[in-house]
Amino acid sequence: MRKHALITAALLLPTAAAFSAGYQLNLQGLRQLAMGGGGTAMPWDASTIFYNPGGLARLTSLQAYASVQFIMPRVEYLNQTTGQTARTTNATFTPFNIYVGGTLKGADRLGFGVGVYTPFGSGTTWDDNWTGRYVTQSIYLQSIFIQPTLSYRISDGVSIGAGIIFATGHTDITRAMPVQNSQGLDGHAELKGKASGMGYNIGISLKASEQLHFGITYRSRVDMRVKDGDVTFSNMPAAIAGNFPNTSFDATLPLPEVLSVGAAWKPLSRFTIQLDFNLVGWKAYDSLAFNYADEVNGSKRTSSPRLYQNRIAARLGGHYQATDALAIMLGAAYDPTPVRDGFVSPDLPDANRIILSAGLSYKLAKSLNLLAAVEYVSSEKRQATYDEAAFGGTYQTKAITPGIGLTYDF
Repeated sequence: MRKHALITAALLLPTAAAFSAGYQLNLQGLRQLAMGGGGTAMPWDASTIFYNPGGLARLTSLQAYASVQFIMPRVEYLNQTTGQTARTTNATFTPFNIYVGGTLKGADRLGFGVGVYTPFGSGTTWDDNWTGRYVTQSIYLQSIFIQPTLSYRISDGVSIGAGIIFATGHTDITRAMPVQNSQGLDGHAELKGKASGMGYNIGISLKASEQLHFGITYRSRVDMRVKDGDVTFSNMPAAIAGNFPNTSFDATLPLPEVLSVGAAWKPLSRFTIQLDFNLVGWKAYDSLAFNYADEVNGSKRTSSPRLYQNRIAARLGGHYQATDALAIMLGAAYDPTPVRDGFVSPDLPDANRIILSAGLSYKLAKSLNLLAAVEYVSSEKRQATYDEAAFGGTYQTKAITPGIGLTYDF
């Protein structure tokens, strides 16, 4: 019976990591991406719909914005006891952002718009025979937020804004099971689910002077509710196959709240420095529970602790307007992990991350701008365990993310 319980744990418990810290994306604007991911204080373009809705009323026109990024992550694993190594296979994920927003002539105190962006998403795929295959083989996650937004400039110094978030997403997780059928094949499990939720994004944009700007934003927690997700088993031994029926599950998976404060300073007419701090409410991952339509190994409910911790990320960037057409951006960030020792899963193992970025903006025509950026992320090497599955090792994650986009001012 204990063996059956471990089989169930190998399927269900890592699912709790599907919306963990390693899947949070800070790629919602290319100019901001190039400056370390911060953009709370300065409304650079229509992507302020995400970074600070209060800044939307400060745009001088209506703008259309579209960008796509290409995330190429790689995770390396080392078991220091056995010397076994593994790395995830090459993969590319393509989050995107679309914004239409700004102000109209004759009503320049009122900003309005809508954003469609991907704040969570990525994945990993390990070799079918790697040593951790009973914990995870592959995982894929994508989320899409749709945010209609209104903003109002109360005075030259103060503007406010708010948006409603409609969220949708899905995940696909596969893993081997620690049993073999009559052909000697590992059992196999797949868990797929679609999720939806709602939230909001509010912000204040403060212009102290032409040289100094401040911003405060709050993006609410979004509870992504999975209803009638699919759990599918295959290659199970006939003796226990009846304990693992194909069934459905319901769960609520929280995406954390984020409080951001930022400042932007222009020491020179063509040079801007900006600094952001993001307080991320990862403590929402105190525990996660899953409810099943049918009994899986004798139970219709499982629950596992997460015990994540709230963390503050720091982001620093610079923007230099080299010519009337060309701007150059550089940035860096430090993003500490919220995942405690004992809860580090190989789905996408989390550790403190160092981020370096760069990019440019080039005016192709009077109203048309090209944006390009690249981000490099490297985590610290972390020796950690995932106690629920009695699995551990040393992990390091690296990722490079180039992106390209266009803006058009009407």
